[in-house]
Amino acid sequence: MATPKDVVRQAVEFGHVVAQAYIGDLNDKDLLVRSVPGTNHIAWQLGHIIISLQGMLAALGHKPPELPKNFEAAYTKETASSDDPSKFASKDEYVRLLDQMKAASLAAIDKTPDSALDQPGPEDMRAYAPTVSSVLLLLGNHILMHTGQWVPIRRKLGHPPLF
Repeated sequence: MATPKDVVRQAVEFGHVVAQAYIGDLNDKDLLVRSVPGTNHIAWQLGHIIISLQGMLAALGHKPPELPKNFEAAYTKETASSDDPSKFASKDEYVRLLDQMKAASLAAIDKTPDSALDQPGPEDMRAYAPTVSSVLLLLGNHILMHTGQWVPIRRKLGHPPLF
């Protein structure tokens, strides 16, 4: 029988599977395409996801992987409108960092005692993640929220649907 932590692990794994599939056949240039003007390109969203995962892990008291120097500065609201490739990481770097965050997320799930799952989440996250388990679920679900935005970009670039 699956435990609550098994379900959370599956959510994290699935979020990463979908993200990796959607960027798998894209190149660095493709990551800078916007579905329509005013939306965020995949490169910016990947950086945002990675930074968010790091923050969620830290908020839960886990030591997240370190990010490259100045990484966070490239993924702010102010930089979201930039299309300059030199301002963003490469696809390979995003994949490497996503893999690190996935491993750290799964380790955090394993280290979280079952008795802590119903405890209140971090104060600044309680409006959308009221418990520790809901924050752990966000480690996978936040990725999925963004990957849905990548589908029209993939179609715009002529890539086939995947799911």
